[in-house]
Amino acid sequence: MAVALAWLLQRSSNVLLIPGTSSVAHLRENIVDAGVLLSERDVTELDGIVG
Repeated sequence: MAVALAWLLQRSSNVLLIPGTSSVAHLRENIVDAGVLLSERDVTELDGIVG
């Protein structure tokens, strides 16, 4: 899930993610996940999966 969130955030600066949060622990996970940075190669590879 962290990689999916990071990929979406890095695709465009105007993307706003609102992942479902059912508990405080899940909210903390989402906050940490938002800090994941993917390399340019990672983003290109993930783009290839989608496109």
